[in-house]
Amino acid sequence: MEATTTTAITEKRKIYSYQQTDIQTLLSKIDLAPAGSRLLYQLPTGGGKTVIFSEIAKDYIQKYSKQVVVLTHRIELCRQTSLVLKKMGINNQAYTSEVKKKPRVQPDCYVAMIETLKNRIRDKQFNPDGVGLVIIDEAHHNSFQKLLDKFKNAIIIGVTATPLSSDVTMPLHKNYSELIVGENIQSLIAQGFLAKPKTHKYTVELNSLVAAGHGDYTVASSDLLYASDSMLELLKEAYNDNCKGKKTLIFNNGIFTSKRVFQMFSEAGLPVKHLDNKTPKEERVATLKWYKETKGAILTSVSLLTTGFDEPSVQSVILYRATNSLTLYHQMIGRGSRRMSNKKTFTIVDLGNNIDRFGEWDAPMDWKYVFENPESYLTKESKGSDYEAHTISGELRSKFPKTLELSFDIETAYLEALKNNEKPKTVIRDAIRQHTLMCIENAESITEALHLSEELETEIAWRVKQYCKCLENTTKNYTDWLQEDYKAKLRTMIPKLMHRIALQ
Repeated sequence: MEATTTTAITEKRKIYSYQQTDIQTLLSKIDLAPAGSRLLYQLPTGGGKTVIFSEIAKDYIQKYSKQVVVLTHRIELCRQTSLVLKKMGINNQAYTSEVKKKPRVQPDCYVAMIETLKNRIRDKQFNPDGVGLVIIDEAHHNSFQKLLDKFKNAIIIGVTATPLSSDVTMPLHKNYSELIVGENIQSLIAQGFLAKPKTHKYTVELNSLVAAGHGDYTVASSDLLYASDSMLELLKEAYNDNCKGKKTLIFNNGIFTSKRVFQMFSEAGLPVKHLDNKTPKEERVATLKWYKETKGAILTSVSLLTTGFDEPSVQSVILYRATNSLTLYHQMIGRGSRRMSNKKTFTIVDLGNNIDRFGEWDAPMDWKYVFENPESYLTKESKGSDYEAHTISGELRSKFPKTLELSFDIETAYLEALKNNEKPKTVIRDAIRQHTLMCIENAESITEALHLSEELETEIAWRVKQYCKCLENTTKNYTDWLQEDYKAKLRTMIPKLMHRIALQ
C-alpha cells in the first residue's frame, strides 16, 4: 500500500469509558492474532459500534501501515461509515457500484458494499491479499460469509448487536472463533448512554400468520391481519393511549399495511408520512428531513430505518408487526433508544407479541450462549406463544375484518370452568357466543351472518376436538353429535342476537 497523506479535517470524537475499554480489548486481540483470525464483537444498537470500529481502523493503519476494508450491506451505511472515517482523519473511499475505476492512489481504507467488492475481486480489479484488517458491520447477515475466505492474510472482525444468524445452517460460530461481548443494555441505560424504555404490550392473536421458508412471517399473511379494520382500531387506541403528541416510528411488514396506517392517521389530522424501499431517493431524503424537524411526527415504514437511520429525537416506537427475528426486534426498538439531554425515556408499543417471544428489550441476555448454541436458542424461540399454537388461515381472517380475536382457547376456558365449579358445557356455550358475535359484527344482515357461520366449519371442528380432549374418553359418535349441535345452536343464536341488538 502506498503511503498517503490525508487533508481531511480530523474531528475529535468523545470516546466513552466503556467504548475505550472495548477498543483496547479488541486491539490487544488483534496484536496477538495471526493472519486469518476471525473475531466477533457484540454491542447493543445505540452503543456506538461505528465509533469503536473506526477507532480500531485508525489505530491499525497507524501501527501496521496496512490497508483496512470495512464491509457493509447497504448503500446508506457505506456512505455514513465513509463520512465518519473521513471526519476522524482516515483517508478512505466508499467503494460502491458507482465507482467504476480503481483510484490511482490507494486509500488507507475502503468502505465497500459486499456485492461490489465481490465483483471487483472476481474481475481482478481488487487484490484482497494486501488487506490486513477486515471489519464487517452488521455481521449477522449471511451475505458476508461468501467473502470471508477471500482475505487470506487479514484479521477479520465482525460487529453486530445480535450475534445470531437467521439461518440455523449457517451459524456464526462456524465463521468466528471468539465472541467479545460489550456493555449490555441495562448498563448503558444506568450510565445514561441509552434512554430507559416504557413498555406497553397488547396481546394479539397471530394464528393467521404464515412463516416463510426463511423463518419470518410472510408479507401477505401480515397484511391480512394488520390491514384489517380491527387491528387498525387497536393501533389507533394504542397510539392515543401511549404515544399521542410524541415523535413516533411505526414498523410494518407490508407496504399495503403501512399505507393504510398512513391513511388512518392522515384522516385523523395527524402529521404522518410513509416510507418504503420503493420510495424515490429524493422523496426519502425530504421525508426524513420533515420527520426530524416536525414535532409529534409519525413515520410509518417498511424495510427501512432498521439500520443506517439515526434520529435521536424519536420518542416512541410501535412494532405494528410480528417477527421471528431477534435481530430485527432489537434493531426496531433500538431506533428509539438514543439518549438526549431532554430525553431520558422512550416508549415501546408491541402489537405483535414480540416481547413475549424474545423477552424485554433491556433484559439480561446471554449472548455467548446464543452465539455458541444458536440451534438450541432458535428451537426454543420458534415454539412461540399459546396464541400461535393453532393456525387460522388468512382466507378465513379476511372474511372477519372487524374481529380482532378469532380464536378461543378451549383448554384455558375448561380449566377456568373447573376452577369456578361450573359445568364443562359452559365452555362450548361461550365458544358459540363468540362465534355468533363474530358473524354479526362482520355482516349487514341475518342472511349474511348465517353465510359467515358456514365459513367456520373447520374452526368449529377444531374447538369441538379440543373440548373432547379435555373431557377424555369421549366417543366418535359424541364428537360428531356435538359438532352438529354446535352448528345448529350457532344458526339459532345469530338471528336472536341480531334482533335483540336491533331493538336496543
